[in-house]
Amino acid sequence: MANYVIGDIQGCFGALECVLEKASFNPTVDTLWSVGDLINRGSDNLSTLRWFYTHRASVQVVLGNHDLHLLAVAAGVGKPSKSDNFQDILTAPDAEQLLNWLQQQPLFFREGNDLLVHAGIPPVWSAEKSEQLAAEVSDCLRGPYAKRFFKTMYGNEPARWSPHLSGYARLRVITNYLTRMRYCTATGLLDLKSKGPEPRHKKLQKEKIAPWFAHPNALAKGERVFFGHWASLNGHTQSSQFIGLDTGCVWGQSMTLYCRDTGNAVSCNCRP
Repeated sequence: MANYVIGDIQGCFGALECVLEKASFNPTVDTLWSVGDLINRGSDNLSTLRWFYTHRASVQVVLGNHDLHLLAVAAGVGKPSKSDNFQDILTAPDAEQLLNWLQQQPLFFREGNDLLVHAGIPPVWSAEKSEQLAAEVSDCLRGPYAKRFFKTMYGNEPARWSPHLSGYARLRVITNYLTRMRYCTATGLLDLKSKGPEPRHKKLQKEKIAPWFAHPNALAKGERVFFGHWASLNGHTQSSQFIGLDTGCVWGQSMTLYCRDTGNAVSCNCRP
């Protein structure tokens, strides 16, 4: 038995098959975690989502920003962009079944000291706090107000967490931390405009900007965070506590599969 984590797939189904074959992945005994962004911009979104649904007994998925966007478009409230190409899912005969399953997935998952999230955990949150707040979003996604959530999901404000936030503003900032964050300040002030390996500016409101994982954090000793979302890092965090797995497959770089048990990784080259 082996336990794996895979980076952003984004519909690159051939690369998914490649890394699983390299690792001799066996869904009857092995487990596979996904950092989210299963779909969008790759060449075969439908096969990717179908694979995860078929193997749902042996996989754990957290939602990424592309997954949430797909669900918002499917709900009729999100506006597709020119680069979106998940129409193959929306028009599939099993679309309702696949999307209903996807919408049930959490934004945060933990097993012991291993934490799974799409973008990251703000430095001001512990694992317990992250799990609690992520559950607020999941409860909304799984309930009667999901469509209202999708309508209010988009936007960069509030840019910082406060326990006094309420309603959809509260859910939006939680979602932005967990699915969109790259850079922030030590107090959790989000810089959602910087996307490259260096921030566009050194400071935001006189506070130093750095990668979310570079600040002192509230996580417990020994807790590891597996995340994706940040292709320009190519997985490099300079830390054994923060394991980046988005190695830019959809941009023609590679897909990475990491074994949680051994720390070994396999990868496959991807077409642009």
